[in-house]
Amino acid sequence: FEIKAATSMRTSVIIVFAAVVTVCAAADAPIAIVSQSQDGPNPDGSYKWSWESANGIKAEEEGSLSGQGDDAALQVRGSSSYKSTDGQDISLKYTANEEGFKPEGAHLPTPPPIPELIKKALEWIEAHPSKDDQ
Repeated sequence: FEIKAATSMRTSVIIVFAAVVTVCAAADAPIAIVSQSQDGPNPDGSYKWSWESANGIKAEEEGSLSGQGDDAALQVRGSSSYKSTDGQDISLKYTANEEGFKPEGAHLPTPPPIPELIKKALEWIEAHPSKDDQ
């Protein structure tokens, strides 16, 4: 019985090892970059770059400095696009500046509308500020 169990265990280990080797060998191959450009960083702080891969992923971004000294802030605009695993085209546009990162895209979740009663209550509160707020 012990020899049969040991042989069965050895066979199981070999099968698992073969499965792991097969999965590792089937790893995705690197995806080529078909176009790429870069300008900067320039002395004025501006830059621009873009690239596209062989599988259709695209990205681009440009930025510049605004303001001087402690008030200097980077102004960035960019976009990226790709096809999701279910075949949907995903496109993202964004800006980033002293006010933060602001993404835009049809695939991004949006908050539900404010319920009408809450909206009316907020309007009433705004129209009737408390004495402490004045």
